[in-house]
Amino acid sequence: MDTTIKKPTQKVKQLSNKMEINFQIADSPVYFLNGHRIAVKSKPFYESGNQRVSIFKDDAVSFLKSLPDASVDIIITDPAYSGMNQKLKLGSGKIIGKYKDAGKGDAKWFEEFHDTDENYKTFLQECFRVLKNNRHIYIMFDSYSLLTLAPIVREIFEVKNLLCWDKANIGLGHYFRRRHEFILFASKGKRSLNLKSIPDVWKIKRVVRADYPTQKPTEVFELMLKGSAEKDFVVCDPFLGSGSSAIAAIKSDCKFLGCDISDKSMTFSKERIEFYLKEKTDKNQTFSLVSDDESMIKLFPNGKSK
Repeated sequence: MDTTIKKPTQKVKQLSNKMEINFQIADSPVYFLNGHRIAVKSKPFYESGNQRVSIFKDDAVSFLKSLPDASVDIIITDPAYSGMNQKLKLGSGKIIGKYKDAGKGDAKWFEEFHDTDENYKTFLQECFRVLKNNRHIYIMFDSYSLLTLAPIVREIFEVKNLLCWDKANIGLGHYFRRRHEFILFASKGKRSLNLKSIPDVWKIKRVVRADYPTQKPTEVFELMLKGSAEKDFVVCDPFLGSGSSAIAAIKSDCKFLGCDISDKSMTFSKERIEFYLKEKTDKNQTFSLVSDDESMIKLFPNGKSK
């Protein structure tokens, strides 16, 4: 790759504490992130005024490949797995919509990551490459993907624990109704947790009547950051979805990079982030979803992150 820095075609603007500089080189957008020169296919779909939050419309693997080695401090993500839906042929009712319409217009299903072993291994290898040494990664799983894909994580990362998100209230399901999801916690190198008071079962209520399909509570991502992040860490989520991870990063005083292939995700997340930065209120999760679990209450006193 040619690393010669050519003459910028537009003015470079930067403050010393900002995360990245944006300018054009030979009509190809280039960004500087933590001192790295990054060539990307397009400008961010949205970048906050203080340049601490940037989101891109891109495929997860393609986006990760655009980042330099060891450029992010923590990865927290909820991949849009396809395995259970495609193999069990779910999704045909009025409540959850028709799976065959995924990714179309106002469909309730969104376009998914085709999680073959080969695709998933490539995704994990790119995550490993962009993550700094002695850092953590959190990957969410449904029960089906946990059985089929989680073993691949052990080929790439050092798996430390399997966490359970207890949604407190029962949901939909076949054979047994679901009220939990899993979070695989792994590391690249050695790094201790920030707190020893976080349990391995997180009882946080689900988002009811969510404005976005599969919208996750911000508290789930906040707990990941409580365990592993420091101020100004670069948080990366290659499956942005509703933007809950971005809101959690802002609340935790971290920088954020995310992407999603969905137009709906881009528009939804942009509006949500902009509103939060201006009003300090999450318009798509207006109240705390922390349960009555004592350990959770201690971590989120008065419904807010401690």
